[in-house]
Amino acid sequence: MFTGIVEETGIIKSFNGKKLVIECKKVLENTKLGDSIAIDGCCQTVVNMTSDTFTADVSLETLSITTFKNFKSGQSVNLERALTPTSRMGGHIVQGHVDGKGKYLGNMTFEIPEELNKYIVYKGAITVNGVSLTVAKCQNNTFSVAIIPHTLENTNLKDLKIGDLVNIETDILGRYIEKFLSTKDNVITEDFLKENGFM
Repeated sequence: MFTGIVEETGIIKSFNGKKLVIECKKVLENTKLGDSIAIDGCCQTVVNMTSDTFTADVSLETLSITTFKNFKSGQSVNLERALTPTSRMGGHIVQGHVDGKGKYLGNMTFEIPEELNKYIVYKGAITVNGVSLTVAKCQNNTFSVAIIPHTLENTNLKDLKIGDLVNIETDILGRYIEKFLSTKDNVITEDFLKENGFM
C-alpha cells in the first residue's frame, strides 16, 4: 500500500519489455529484494539492486493496463516505497493497482475511459502517475486536479505534454462501496438504515 506522496523521480535506465531498470537514490535507502516500489503509480517488486538502480519484472497485465509499454530510456518516473506502519498518511490509500490510462488535455485536465468516470468525484482523491491529488472538477469523462507548485516541481507531472498518457488509480473506497451496494443481500432500505442506527 502507498500514500501517493512521491519520494523522488527516477530515470529509466533500460527497459526491454520485461525487465525495467530504474536509476534512483532515495527509494533505495533501506530497500531490499522483494520490497514494493510504485513506479508512476504501479506497484512493482524489486528483483535486483545495485548502489544506484533497482530492477523490476514487468508482467503482461501491467503492460496492457499501464503506460509502461511506452517507457523509454531517459524518461522520468515517479517513485514511492510501500507504506510502513510508522509512516505518516500524507496522501490517501493507494494500492498501486492501476485502473487504466488517462490522456492529458492540458491545464491539469485528463480524459479517462467511460468505465472509470463513475469513480471520480468532486473533491475526491485520485492518483495520476502515482501522485495523490484532489479532483477540482469532473464532467463528461474528464477531470481536473488541484496541484501545488511543490508537487508539480517534484514529480514528472511537470513534463506532461498534451496527448500524453498517464496511469490512473481511482479511490479504492468507492469501488468497495459499489461492490457492497451491488449485492442483493446488501440493499440499503429505510429498515436497513434504522437497524444500523442511521435513522
